[in-house]
Formats: sequence, structure tokens, C-alpha cells
Amino acid sequence: MFVSLSSTAYKPFSSTGIFSRNQRPNVQFRSVVTRCEVNEQPLDVGLGGEGASKLSIGSPIVITEAPKMLKTAASVPCLRVNSGLVNPGDVGRIVSRKPMNVWAIRLSIGTYLVDEKYFKPLQLEE
Repeated sequence: MFVSLSSTAYKPFSSTGIFSRNQRPNVQFRSVVTRCEVNEQPLDVGLGGEGASKLSIGSPIVITEAPKMLKTAASVPCLRVNSGLVNPGDVGRIVSRKPMNVWAIRLSIGTYLVDEKYFKPLQLEE
């Protein structure tokens, strides 16, 4: 889906002062252009090759390699060294997708932004 919204506003700006009959007021026009574009992509994105599972919000994942740095997914993010907080084998769920193949992952110790090279979808056997 692609949505484009564009608007233009003109507002006269005049200088105040006393004018004689032969003079016109100094009126200037300034334009303000606002543009908003939305380009939605589906939340299901393939990971790896053709046979790989798809990632989506709510999917369980397993950490395959511990990242060196961790960034929290809070409103004010905090970047810290991974001092054993996230280890290979930890299981979590995808909360949201961020740009550049980064996902917000809810783990038992909190929600962190993790690049998709550090985890894979968890295959549940039934």
C-alpha cells in the first residue's frame, strides 16, 4: 500500500507601519509544503534460504550467538556490553520489527533490539 499526502499553505506576511496613499504595504508570501508517504511492507520476512521459516510478530526465536552489545527496546534506549545477560540458547518472542533487519525480542530479562544474524526461528515439535 502506498499513500501520499501533500499540502501547501500560503500565508501573507506584512510589515506593520503607516503607509501613505501612494505606497502599498509590503506583502510577502511564504509557502509551507508538507509531504507524508507511507510504504507498508508485510511483517512476514523470510530468514535465510527458501526452506527457512518466516518471522512474524509473536514468533518464538532462539538465540544462536550472543551479541557483544545489547540495546534495550525502551522509549529511551540504553546501549550496554553483554556481560552474560543474553546467551546462546535463550528463548524469546518477537515483539516488533525495526529497520535494517533488527527485531525487538522479548526475553526473560527484558526486551532488547537484536540483529537477525544472532537468532533463528524456534522449531517446535508436536
